[in-house]
Amino acid sequence: MAGILVGVVALPLAMAFAIASGARPEQGLYTAIVAGLCTSLFGGTRVQISGPTGAFIAVLAVITAQHGIAGLQLATLMAGLILVGLGAARLGSVIRYIPVPVIVGFTSGIGVIIFVGQWKDFFGLHPASSGVQFHAKLIALVQAWPTLHLATTLLGVTSLLTLIVGTRFFKRVPAPLVAMLLTTALQWGFDFKGVATLGTAFGGIPTSLPHFQFPLFDFTTIVQLIGPAFTIALLGAIESLLSATVADGMANTQHDPNQELLGQGIANILSPLFGGFAATGAIARTATNIRNGANSPIAGVVHCGFLLVVIMLLAPWAARIPLTALAAILFYVAWNMSDIHRFTHVLRTAPRPDVGIMVLTFVLTVFSDLVVAVNVGVVLASLLFMRRMSKSVSIEEHSQERVAADAGLGAAFALPKDTVVYSIDGPFFFGAAEYLEKTLRRSQNRVRTVVIRMARVPFMDTTGLSALDEIAADFQRMGTRVVLCEVRANVLEKLRRAGILERIGETGVYETLSEFAASGNS
Repeated sequence: MAGILVGVVALPLAMAFAIASGARPEQGLYTAIVAGLCTSLFGGTRVQISGPTGAFIAVLAVITAQHGIAGLQLATLMAGLILVGLGAARLGSVIRYIPVPVIVGFTSGIGVIIFVGQWKDFFGLHPASSGVQFHAKLIALVQAWPTLHLATTLLGVTSLLTLIVGTRFFKRVPAPLVAMLLTTALQWGFDFKGVATLGTAFGGIPTSLPHFQFPLFDFTTIVQLIGPAFTIALLGAIESLLSATVADGMANTQHDPNQELLGQGIANILSPLFGGFAATGAIARTATNIRNGANSPIAGVVHCGFLLVVIMLLAPWAARIPLTALAAILFYVAWNMSDIHRFTHVLRTAPRPDVGIMVLTFVLTVFSDLVVAVNVGVVLASLLFMRRMSKSVSIEEHSQERVAADAGLGAAFALPKDTVVYSIDGPFFFGAAEYLEKTLRRSQNRVRTVVIRMARVPFMDTTGLSALDEIAADFQRMGTRVVLCEVRANVLEKLRRAGILERIGETGVYETLSEFAASGNS
């Protein structure tokens, strides 16, 4: 039952997402069938439902406009191979660490793109030809407002109101299906002139099943599609793992992120070979699946079988579905994707740098490119994180009382005037290297021995090792000895491989501060 209900929900969504992506409506159904079956059988989530999603529309529509449907299918196949590689490399857990401001920014941006992109079908507009850039499309649509078709708009508004009301009050019947059937019945009964339908736009949906066909390609096309393929793979990985996380919370399960990427990769490899295009985990359909009692991949398989039966038996009736009904469904999807409440919550409560990253990612997604938006957002978030981490690293100079207490010596203990003890607290990476250099160089002209305690240094990167090596070399040139104490085993091995232990000598390393104090050096 869960599989059948999810199939009912997926029916209008798959066609709507396909049309918005520049494909034919039946290709959306093929995608839902093939990708849904592969994810159910090979994915890392027991109740995940995959298929075309709104998150892909902004990306796929541009690819289709530039390279045609064959280019879209080839890019999907390449993305599938990339996803399989990510899963095999066990990078599933890493992808989940993309910062929240970046995710909120690009998903809200995609919602805006979907919303504006559906004006043409919702209002029956006839815009002039425009490029693939958002601002050019928006200008063309605004200029086309005088061509608004009243009957198309009224049918669209009816569908949208049915969606809004149905979502609140129809608990068992999917509101998108009710909206689509109601609008189709009105158009069938009154036969409004000038209302575009699947039949007038695409010639209806064929009743034949998809057949195997490998996309035609050449080396030049592959090179051109490398960027779009990585975009599809990255977005598919993010969306599917987010959906899997939601499923875990609802069904009290634990998904395998690497297996999920493998399953999504297989789905995107096979989908274009049978007439489909890019697919990923669908949060709304997965949630519907769980709410209706699904607890195994059987529901996903049944959902695919239901769509297969629909194509074979009911496809001729789909020719009467008005495009404005599908546009209304996408309006609702765009509203949910934009998640205005979460967007405003981050605006109000998040630190200013995070707000800036979210807004910049949003603007770049809408007016530039999703790849650029995500790359810029992740890079800026990473730089911000490293800046915060570098500030969390502390370098403290110890008093002789602190040294005596830590070394277990009596109160009478006194450090020689030419010895100073520092401790580093935090990861010693490139962000903290400059801070250490500035701190220690202040001691060059006043001491003969510098003791560095490293018990709280969990790791060092190459820049940190290089900085420590330069500091030790400078101190040696000044006649100052460098001593390292309490170094962790993993850090000690890195120091040995970098040649730093050889520089400071075997007598320059002590396991404890008391061992150093007892050696007579102090």
